[in-house]
Amino acid sequence: MAAPDVLLVMGVSGGGCHRWKFYDADDYHPEENRTKMGKGIPLNDQDRIPWLCNLHDILLRDVASGQHVVLACSGLKKMYRDILIRGKDGTPLKSDGTGKDKQPAEVKLLVVHLNGSFEVISGRLLKRKGHFMPPELLQSQFDTLEPPSAPENFIQISVDKNLSEIIATIVDTLR
Repeated sequence: MAAPDVLLVMGVSGGGCHRWKFYDADDYHPEENRTKMGKGIPLNDQDRIPWLCNLHDILLRDVASGQHVVLACSGLKKMYRDILIRGKDGTPLKSDGTGKDKQPAEVKLLVVHLNGSFEVISGRLLKRKGHFMPPELLQSQFDTLEPPSAPENFIQISVDKNLSEIIATIVDTLR
């Protein structure tokens, strides 16, 4: 497999590299999203799409400068992962200066789906302090979750594995 530009580490909240820049997508939620989740209200597509478009722009900028990126992001639906790859509308065509349009700017993405049972992840969230998303919203994330499937470029790793096993699986996949 060709080396991806971006490694998307995805899964429900709480499922939780050399020369790779790291972003936690939670750091880029607008205040309105944080407030909504803090009140126990799940986000909907209209809340998430502008946030995902912003993340796509950040990824595209870094990839264009030759940077490899790790993005920790829920990426719950295939549509959300598609936005991270291509932007909201597949990104506009870029001109190559010859009057011919080039293909849309796209991010090569390897999705790392960290999956686990509701009980295991819920237990982890209950121990987490100071995060804007309360554990009560976990069920809404499981309800929204569309695990990656072909033709997406992905691997699945159980959250029951220890960190060194998770990292080894990712590194083996990237080789």
